[in-house]
Amino acid sequence: MYLFQEPIRDTSKLDTLKKSSIRKKVKSEPRLPGVAISASRLAEIPAVSLQQYLKGQAPGLSIQEPSGEPGTVQNMFIRGISAPLISPRDVQQQQPLIVLDGIPLIGEHPFAYDIQLYNYNRIGTATNLLANIDMNNIDEIEVLRDPSATAIYGPNAANGVIVLTSKSPTAKRSINFNTYFGFAAKPHVTTLNATYENAFRKQFYDRYTANGRYSDEDVYPQYLSDSSSVLYNGPSNWTDYYYRNGMVRGISADLSGGSDRANFRFSAGNMRNQGVADSTGLDRYSVMLNVNMKPLKWLNFSVMVNANRLERARNRSLRDRFAQTNYIPSLAEPLAPNKDMYQQYLAQFGKGYDNNMNNILEGYAKLGIELKDFDFSSVMSVDYNEGNRDIFFPRPLMEGNSYASNYYGYNQRLLFENTATYKKQFGTDHKLQLTGGQSMQWDLSKYNYGYAYQGVNDFIKLNLIDPTTMAPTAFPPSLLFRFLDKTRNNLFSVFERSSYSFKNKYSLSLLFRGDASSNAQPTSRWFLSTALSAGWDIKNDLLINNKSISALNLRLSAGRLGKLNTYDNYAQGPQYTADIGYTGNINLPGYTGFATLSRPYNFGWVGYGIPWAYTDQVNVGIDFGMNNNRLQGSLDFYSKIDKNQIVGVPAYAEYGYRSSLESGMSVSNKGVELVLSYAAFQSKEQGFSWTPAINLSYNANQLKALPGGLKEMIIGNRLLRVGESIDRYWLLSNEGIYTSNNDIPVVNGKTMQYSGTTLQAGDPIWKDQNGDNIIDTKDKTLQGHSLPVVVGGFNNEFKYGRWSLSMNFYCSIGRSLINQQMATTLDFVNHEGGNNIESVKEITFWEKRGNRNDYPLYNPWSGVIPYRADQNLFLENASFLKMRTLSLGYDLTSILSKNKVKINGLYVYAMANNLFTLTRYKGGDPESVPFDGYDTGYGMPIPRTYILGLKMNL
Repeated sequence: MYLFQEPIRDTSKLDTLKKSSIRKKVKSEPRLPGVAISASRLAEIPAVSLQQYLKGQAPGLSIQEPSGEPGTVQNMFIRGISAPLISPRDVQQQQPLIVLDGIPLIGEHPFAYDIQLYNYNRIGTATNLLANIDMNNIDEIEVLRDPSATAIYGPNAANGVIVLTSKSPTAKRSINFNTYFGFAAKPHVTTLNATYENAFRKQFYDRYTANGRYSDEDVYPQYLSDSSSVLYNGPSNWTDYYYRNGMVRGISADLSGGSDRANFRFSAGNMRNQGVADSTGLDRYSVMLNVNMKPLKWLNFSVMVNANRLERARNRSLRDRFAQTNYIPSLAEPLAPNKDMYQQYLAQFGKGYDNNMNNILEGYAKLGIELKDFDFSSVMSVDYNEGNRDIFFPRPLMEGNSYASNYYGYNQRLLFENTATYKKQFGTDHKLQLTGGQSMQWDLSKYNYGYAYQGVNDFIKLNLIDPTTMAPTAFPPSLLFRFLDKTRNNLFSVFERSSYSFKNKYSLSLLFRGDASSNAQPTSRWFLSTALSAGWDIKNDLLINNKSISALNLRLSAGRLGKLNTYDNYAQGPQYTADIGYTGNINLPGYTGFATLSRPYNFGWVGYGIPWAYTDQVNVGIDFGMNNNRLQGSLDFYSKIDKNQIVGVPAYAEYGYRSSLESGMSVSNKGVELVLSYAAFQSKEQGFSWTPAINLSYNANQLKALPGGLKEMIIGNRLLRVGESIDRYWLLSNEGIYTSNNDIPVVNGKTMQYSGTTLQAGDPIWKDQNGDNIIDTKDKTLQGHSLPVVVGGFNNEFKYGRWSLSMNFYCSIGRSLINQQMATTLDFVNHEGGNNIESVKEITFWEKRGNRNDYPLYNPWSGVIPYRADQNLFLENASFLKMRTLSLGYDLTSILSKNKVKINGLYVYAMANNLFTLTRYKGGDPESVPFDGYDTGYGMPIPRTYILGLKMNL
């Protein structure tokens, strides 16, 4: 039985029979609780990644899409975050486990961040590996959050599990063809030029200077001072070459057939999604093969292979290029808003190349034995992904310095698992199931990376080698840098699970699992995980005669699950490593070709006595149905605590280290999840039905402990304080502007200061929280949340005859953002002409975003930096409601059957995505923001997309 079943179209012969977009199995026997999502409806969406498909589809699942650039990495969190999100490394370590047909997929390893000066993107392809999922191959997706469901997957599942089940082969011949095509509409933007920028800055000069010039050191930018320059003051039409209507298309076909003894399913597909900005895009080529064989009644053998190739056209932004090259040329003159000049820049960019490719292969071979009460299976599975990025930037882009680099890296996981199950029913009341097993998992991640400057010329783009001396000739040896790194993790596991049910009313399940990891220190190699769950079918026990209540089940589960150390460094204790670095290049493999020996200062000090981190979780849930399941739903309460986590504590600076990696951080997450579906209108006579469904999740996190009994700790721009949420901003409280020096507080003859600088007229009024007449970090308070408190989805399904209409909404409530882009715009004095990456002006600098007149006119030359981002002046409510999809479809199956056309099913539809966003946020799209909540404006817009689609079954 499924909850949330939508009105089914009359397409019984069509492979795209619509189950619900949200459904949950309800049964009294032991089960793995989780929200199941039918993939057939999701396959209609022109999404690129698994994250985009699942947005708003399941309670407890929060998804971030920092950019609308196709193929970029998006983030998923199940039931909150277990540690502060300080860096991309922290985000990557908290992603849920993705399981495809029993294969626990491996993702990118974060160790490549250790050699990066800027962490905007990971070196290499930086492509979303979950873009390899062709939804036409998936039958069902299940989001597992409950400990009784996740514990069976071991330490890999500490952050939750998303299970993908592919479509199975059938004995009956079936041919399916699915396709859609359409376009992503370019956004409508308001462009600016130097005339507008001059008018904006003039008001500051008029107010705070006597003659329109602040000082001799204040050199007005040349590109703004020449009012006769048509390039900067003329038409701002750069959008003609930056934005576009991007083509989107998808095509997939599959063939299945055979007999009861042997059958297969083969599919192939291609997806192309062009971005609406900067000529970005993603191409995916997919092939999948499933084969089942049953040579004997009790013997099964099956094989699955899923192969994908991803080719991504990346953006041409200045910041990402400078971060890649570790070289920042003069920023005195930004790109001109004139399209002719911008086209010249693009022409120079086109003389180089940036080839970005990923190959992904997943597969298994499974042997199964099925006897009367005993089952046995043995599985060998593999997940392998590799990335290759070749770059060449010609001389004109970098002040006469050409640049070339190559990255090749891979991640592989090999899993061998044996499972035995004994099932026995005693009479009609008692059912017993015992499952035991063993698994071995081998993980390996590796990359080779090299880059070089000042090639011989732009026609030689390779690192040529002299055959006699074996020395590079295309690039100077002193400007050629090579890196190589790899990391392993081996995991050996044994597990046992016992399940018992009585009269289909009461159920009990107990799991024990032991895991030994090579990344754990020798003194703590093993960890024991346990999970206990119980169920009570109240309907069949106490309310069997109650006709108004169709279903009522109570669930209770509790469990402890170990968490793997991501780095093998943790298992080694104090160590040396062969690297060296300097300002501007944090890590080098050596000097002039010779390896050097140094402490891993950037990584941090690793000591002994690091135990396993683990998560404890308790879940109470209830599933219910009323009036013949016309109203169905579930309500879950959970409490989760992640303990003994490793965090870098600032320490050992006198020895050259930045931090000491110590265990002892604990974070709790508590929340409520609600799912409801209601068959509001069902009329067989009129052929009309309406079924709304909603899912909502509330989550609150709290820091429970820090290593060594610390009560608070500062990391970067974050303050971690025990008892507070870990996703809060640390900000000054802005209360206005000092219009005159007489308004500034004076205590004992001393005027209020900010970190040693006396405040003056034109400076902000920052609240003196501790009353010491000094504004400093002690006056910062924790405010807002960088993650939403409530997320949810709202679906409406309508059916009238052969017509169907669906609407899907997605909401995010309680999230605040720092509008850093506006802070940077207003703080032009400190960012103009600076030779640092924060001063980079993209071509989108000439795009109007937000209203600058909403902010006070502070003195931008003040030493206190009035428009600094770490104040609540730029903290904004970023809650939003989006209409994600609007779909209208028509079933032609019955019409074709009347005309004796031999087509088992034909369904056509039109869909619009991302139609509108309701929000109070003054910046751009509140969804297109990095994980830390600081909106830099670099996220490309998530486009509005229109498609026509067709699904056919022969």
